[in-house]
Amino acid sequence: MSIPPAIAGQKYIQLTTFRKNGTAIPTPIWFAEDGDKLYVVTRADSGKVKRIRNNPQVKIAPCTIRGKVTGPEFTAVARVLPPEDWPAARKIVNKKYFFSRLSLQPKKNVYLEVSAIGG
Repeated sequence: MSIPPAIAGQKYIQLTTFRKNGTAIPTPIWFAEDGDKLYVVTRADSGKVKRIRNNPQVKIAPCTIRGKVTGPEFTAVARVLPPEDWPAARKIVNKKYFFSRLSLQPKKNVYLEVSAIGG
């Protein structure tokens, strides 16, 4: 499925991941689009990475920098990309966000790929 029009071109999305007990944890994040995928850079030791490894089902919605949702929510699937796919994802994110190039600890980052699957 392609990127929902409500998400395409936005500056931030709220990525909601789920704990093992089903509790939803929303996080506003930067993202970049390429084709029908979204790419996110985050710390390898972040809770969202752990939660995605346990449960790839996520929800995404357009939001403000502070996480106020500004549009509809969509069901999606996320995965942690293998290191060999990081250069391509880094290029996509860096193209959209200049400040992502200034990461202070790039060796602690991983890249996520998010695919929207429905509304």
